[in-house]
Amino acid sequence: MSTAPEGSTSDRRHAPPTGPESAAAVVGNGTVVIPSPSKASHRLRLNPSSDHDPESYDDLQNQVEFSPMLLSSLEKYLPPQLLSLPRDSKANYMRDILLRYSPEGERTRVLKHRDYRQRILASYKPLNRELYTLHPPSFFVPSFLEAIKENTAESFRRIMTEPSPGIYVFKMFQRSTCQTLLSEVENFERWVHDANFRIMRPNTMNKYGAVLDDFGMEGMLSRMMDDFVRPIAKVLFPEVGGSTLDSHHGFVVEYGIDRDVELGFHVDDSEVTLNVCLGEQFSGGELFFRGVRCDKHINSEAQSEEILDYCHVPGYAVLHRGRHRHGARATTSGRRVNLILWCRSSVFKEMKKYQTDFSRWCGECQRTKRARHKLSIATTKLELMKRERKVAS
Repeated sequence: MSTAPEGSTSDRRHAPPTGPESAAAVVGNGTVVIPSPSKASHRLRLNPSSDHDPESYDDLQNQVEFSPMLLSSLEKYLPPQLLSLPRDSKANYMRDILLRYSPEGERTRVLKHRDYRQRILASYKPLNRELYTLHPPSFFVPSFLEAIKENTAESFRRIMTEPSPGIYVFKMFQRSTCQTLLSEVENFERWVHDANFRIMRPNTMNKYGAVLDDFGMEGMLSRMMDDFVRPIAKVLFPEVGGSTLDSHHGFVVEYGIDRDVELGFHVDDSEVTLNVCLGEQFSGGELFFRGVRCDKHINSEAQSEEILDYCHVPGYAVLHRGRHRHGARATTSGRRVNLILWCRSSVFKEMKKYQTDFSRWCGECQRTKRARHKLSIATTKLELMKRERKVAS
């Protein structure tokens, strides 16, 4: 869910670990006994095993709290000595890691969401089936595809502007892609209305919109993150797990007079966020940014260089850290629809638990560190001057 800086900041408190040594895990409506690695001290790899082909966990869909796709992605980051273990042992080990930072409320939500999603997939008939298998040449603009093909910092920056530090803007979707996505979302909402189906909204701050993963687009969005977002995030956001993104939450939000009008100041529940405007005709709705912050400094003042108001353009993407504070001003006319992809890194979350210094990405931590350094230099100079005067006298 979105995290609002004022009064409702989430510190992602960790649920008590169940321990890899536990012999059984209660899942679904019963107990599944799964053997586990004997050592809880194994740490995840910083980079994935490029030559390892992960197992499929699709048949565990109804037995574990987490997405089978997430388990397959996370398996690439297991320590080498664990990769040869039986699949169930690896599943239990990864489940334990995920439980460490996943609050119980979130796990309950995941279980309810799974049942909800299965009911949708059993009945909903897609309007544009081509959307559900990503075909890059017809989906993305040529300049974006060329940059991904070159896969260098230079190629990425060539197609981007950086209107404020850490905020990158580039053309990504073809016009036809935006129109097809819009028509699919409208078709889904018609089905929801006709079936009298109560829809789950994307997060606690948006009352309109839909979770794309819920009606069959999870695989397409996973590929979008793996093949087209992570290569860029690896270059632009390495300090927040950009190279280890392994799960996502994909949804659309809708703004207008009869929809959500604006969005309050908040940070995202992600390491990296992709925000693509799909259209349509609208006025207002500017994104405003106010700097990247850790939990400790979430409510600190923004500096002048951190203040940015950005006007949406259909087909264009905005890429930023999830902890980059932002909001959306009122959409004063028309209808604005955006695709949002929250990209997350299990590895970064695991490592973050042991960190106390966030000066690599938190603007306020950086300023505090610079101020301490400046004070230290001034103090040293003063002490040297005192010694020189003492020697001279």
